[in-house]
Amino acid sequence: MSDTTQDTLPLDDVMLAMDVVDTLRHRQDLVERELGELDRAASLIEKLRTIYSEQGITVPDHILKEGVDALAESRFVYTPPRAGLNRAVARLYVTRGRWGRVIVTAAVVVALALAAYQLAYRPYVAGQQAEAARQLAEVLPAQMDTLFNTIYVETKEQEAVRQASALLERGKTAAAESNLEGAERAVADLTGLRDRLRAEYRLRIVNREGQETGVWTFPDVNTDATNYYIVVEAVTSDNQTLTLPIENEENGGEIENASIWAVRVPEPLYEAVRADKLDDGIIQNDVLGVKQFGYLDVTYLMPVLDGAITQW
Repeated sequence: MSDTTQDTLPLDDVMLAMDVVDTLRHRQDLVERELGELDRAASLIEKLRTIYSEQGITVPDHILKEGVDALAESRFVYTPPRAGLNRAVARLYVTRGRWGRVIVTAAVVVALALAAYQLAYRPYVAGQQAEAARQLAEVLPAQMDTLFNTIYVETKEQEAVRQASALLERGKTAAAESNLEGAERAVADLTGLRDRLRAEYRLRIVNREGQETGVWTFPDVNTDATNYYIVVEAVTSDNQTLTLPIENEENGGEIENASIWAVRVPEPLYEAVRADKLDDGIIQNDVLGVKQFGYLDVTYLMPVLDGAITQW
């Protein structure tokens, strides 16, 4: 049937013809038999009339013929569009409810991140850079000068001035090269040198129950030799124990902070201290050395050898 005829069919007739097509689709056995032979179209229409009559529905012959023709021409049949750009765009539009919220959320997050970068992070970085420049130009060099002058005034030995001069030069060079870490390290080292000069304590031989007073070891470099050590601690005038950086000769000279360590001594002194303790359990002469204000190192009151250990 032509498009003109289809266009002039009343709406009820079109709906009825669509129902006929639907009936034919559900009765594929009937379609395969009857539509296979064009000369039996009338018989097919008669069988369709019977089907509708059994349902109490009267369908005009021209509607039945319209339905048969529509099925043959694939009218009233939905054919999915072929894949392509238009179809993809249409699917995106239809599913916008699902992905739209995600896109909006992502856009908001990006906008907030950009705002935070511009309004918070960049000003923060700029402030940090300005403060670092001020530290390098003013604060740290002034601290270095103050520490050096203090060391120069308070020291009682030239070695402290020599060390302080080297640290000052290193720190000023780092500051001039915008090396903040190097300048800060120089300030820390000058502070440590000043504190070392100011420290006052006596090096007392440890004499407590459960704590060794002397130890001996076989050095790794010469197992035929024996090293003797006296265990000591640094005690202030008000009897406070200090924790000091000690170079451990048995682990490659690593610096360790220790409140108790052992100083290497000649064997005769080791035996003398041992005999003193065995006499009555008390070491009468228990001060190995004294650290005075203005000096870098301990002044030993007994003969000692170079070297110390922090573990045994």
